[in-house]
Amino acid sequence: MSEDKPRKRRGAGRVTLNTVARQAGVSAITVSRYFNQPEQVSPERRERIAAVVAELGYVPNLVAGGLASARGKIVGMVIPNISGPIFANTIQGFSDTLSRHGYQLLLASSYFSAEQEESAVRAFLGWSPAALVLTSHFHSAGTEKMIAEADIPVIETWDYQPEREPLQIGFSHFEVGVTAARYLRGKGYRRIAFVQNSAPGDLSALERRDGYAATVRELGLEPWVFAPDADRAPFEAGKQAMEALMSASPRPDAIIFANDNLAAGGLLAGQRAGLKIPEDCAVLGFGDYPFAEMLLPSLSTIKPPALEIGVLAATRVLESLGVLPVEDEVQRLNLLECHVIERESA
Repeated sequence: MSEDKPRKRRGAGRVTLNTVARQAGVSAITVSRYFNQPEQVSPERRERIAAVVAELGYVPNLVAGGLASARGKIVGMVIPNISGPIFANTIQGFSDTLSRHGYQLLLASSYFSAEQEESAVRAFLGWSPAALVLTSHFHSAGTEKMIAEADIPVIETWDYQPEREPLQIGFSHFEVGVTAARYLRGKGYRRIAFVQNSAPGDLSALERRDGYAATVRELGLEPWVFAPDADRAPFEAGKQAMEALMSASPRPDAIIFANDNLAAGGLLAGQRAGLKIPEDCAVLGFGDYPFAEMLLPSLSTIKPPALEIGVLAATRVLESLGVLPVEDEVQRLNLLECHVIERESA
């Protein structure tokens, strides 16, 4: 009959901050600063501590360090669609910039729902983050009240409404619509249509539509807007729009799609129906998704400053927290530009 072996207590043998400090030849306070205020630790000591942390597999105990200080190193961000490619560079640029200064990103998706955004904002604020970053200026009344009363920096990205209280990092969607319409008219097109996003909550796309409509009227043309079925998958929505518009008489000679996914669906559907693009109908998207230049014909589109938005938003957060020095006002660029990427489809 074998004897029972003594059980190992859970947590026994856990690598502690003091263990890291002894092995790295520094004080426990220095190790704590390495995690919480890395800029206050010399590069040589940071390198030694990092090597020991990696060797021992040390994980800092945030609860032992105090929840308030742990949460104070987190920045909450709400994005309309995490799975979509259009926001990927913003998230990456934001996260990379934060992490270089010891802050981490906590991310939530609203999928263009004001109610889901409000729920995420309430949850984030309950964790006392260092700052909060939202997308656009379209919020529920509940979200507006929470951000107005928040005692932390709040930044709105992918938009530019300078009259609002939260700091704005982005561009005017209305002006994107203006740019799209003027670009196509400059190429000689006269029957220019606009296809809305099939996600009903994408109100920024409706601002691009409004910019387009105002501009074609100024140019003496008639706006032509098509709204796909709500919540239809983007490629399917683009296909639906192309088939409907091409069955009209007369039909448009150019189409602006609310995003590149819709544009790709429309472009492929047009080719399947025997259309030559852009000879029979030009196609212009928005987003400059990675696949845009690989389509045949390659997709002309409007490129938003996605990466720059992420980097600048994180920089403004760190400035607001006193981690980075505030730039001279002349250098504080918050209004960014979108650019037409001219390819083969328009």
